Amino acid sequence: MTIRILGLSFLVCSALLPTPVRAQTALSGSIAGVVRDASGAVLPGVTVDASSPALIERTRTVTTDANGVYRIVSLVPGVYSVTFSLSGFTSIKRDGIELTTGFTAQVNAELGVGALAETLTVTGEAPLVDTQNVLSRNVFSDKVLDQLPVSKTIRSYAPLIVGATMAATSQDVGGNRGEANTSIGIHGGKGTDMLYTVNGLRPASMMNQGGGSRTYSINAATAQEITFQTGGISAESETGGIVMNVVPKEGGNTFTGYFNVAYANASLQGTNTTPELLARGLIAPLKIRRIYDVNPAFGGRLVRDRLWFYASQRTWDSQSPSPTPGNYFNKTQGTPVYTPDFDRPFYRRNPRHSNALRLTLQATTKQKVTLADDLQRNRNCPQLQANAAPEALGNHRYHEMPPTTPRATPTTRSKA
Repeated sequence: MTIRILGLSFLVCSALLPTPVRAQTALSGSIAGVVRDASGAVLPGVTVDASSPALIERTRTVTTDANGVYRIVSLVPGVYSVTFSLSGFTSIKRDGIELTTGFTAQVNAELGVGALAETLTVTGEAPLVDTQNVLSRNVFSDKVLDQLPVSKTIRSYAPLIVGATMAATSQDVGGNRGEANTSIGIHGGKGTDMLYTVNGLRPASMMNQGGGSRTYSINAATAQEITFQTGGISAESETGGIVMNVVPKEGGNTFTGYFNVAYANASLQGTNTTPELLARGLIAPLKIRRIYDVNPAFGGRLVRDRLWFYASQRTWDSQSPSPTPGNYFNKTQGTPVYTPDFDRPFYRRNPRHSNALRLTLQATTKQKVTLADDLQRNRNCPQLQANAAPEALGNHRYHEMPPTTPRATPTTRSKA
């Protein structure tokens, strides 16, 4: 109990420290640009409002500086509208600006002389190219992740990233490898250089060799989007490997629900072996026993525009043959000789249980407080080890892991 209280105190104090603009941009989106008049002269003092249903405060406001430049940072992923207004000029509104993590949308405006009450809505293509950041990244939104025919585990996302590599025993097909420690390398680099974060916080453990090693697993229903930075990594990362960040859902003024169920067993598994191949001595491929994933979620408001919540429970497991060659029980136990018993293959389990809750409070117009807790009970049954018979291995149990993460922003996240 003492350890948990100290951890909470440290997180609270850390959250109250100022956050560099670059760090904020890497974990969220931004909108920036220059405002000019019809003659091309810059306009200082223009009020710029960015509004979106994704913002609990609904609207974020800044003003342009002496050079007509503005920048609105730390915007959560979503679709935004930007309005430019200045006394003596016609207001301009831009709709349909979609932001993702680490993306800065360049939105410039030209104000013409007119009444302030007049508003001109400008339609056109939303910014697609980030001209201010040099990061190379892959962004997968929750909609994309739901549509992809892959299991909702980290190892299933690696083949979607250009230049990403994993160990041969980590390759996943339909969830047969379950959710376990997975390190992804990029551009020929080591997987142990991978940095794994959830909303900028690191849940990785000190087991194995670092990188993607962790006892914490993703609750897929809580992810609004997952970002993989593959190049142009900033100095915030101590290695040059891939940086993965999970952006969590916060809820909203509208109640939403989600439910995902996946299941497979040996009856649903295909094979390309033939009697001729078996007659030549080929060992028939092993069948899976059971793979399942049950993941409901629900979110919404407790107080409109002030207090949001998002809750989810996930239970998933993979009972499949071990990927390590020769993992059969010993037919000649009690002797110094290992003889594989092909009638008794070894099956490994990776049961995972997650109970997640996130509360988001807009305490004041400039202060936002988030409290998140994901209580997990995870196991590797058993933990594989080279040159050891299956019956000699032990189970790794990771019980009651509560990564409670309170975060607070004492000042506005907007910067002119």
